[in-house]
Amino acid sequence: MNITFNELRRIKHNLPAGSIKVIADRLHLSEDTVRNYFGGTHYPTGECIGFHLEQGPDGGIVSLDDTTILDMARSILNHESSEVVN
Repeated sequence: MNITFNELRRIKHNLPAGSIKVIADRLHLSEDTVRNYFGGTHYPTGECIGFHLEQGPDGGIVSLDDTTILDMARSILNHESSEVVN
């Protein structure tokens, strides 16, 4: 899947506090690995998984090998927004 770098960062920055830990715990990953998925550079303590950046507009295009983390983040955001509406 392809997404712009800036959109990926917007998703990460809109997550409620503690969401990175929730995603990391559910997937048995380090929090820094999840941060790296969203464009972080915490390589001494986290891995880089499936994140490939090509320079371009809007921060460039990120090609994601696996969208599991992104899907979980979007699910958290959708859950948050539905609670605000209800």
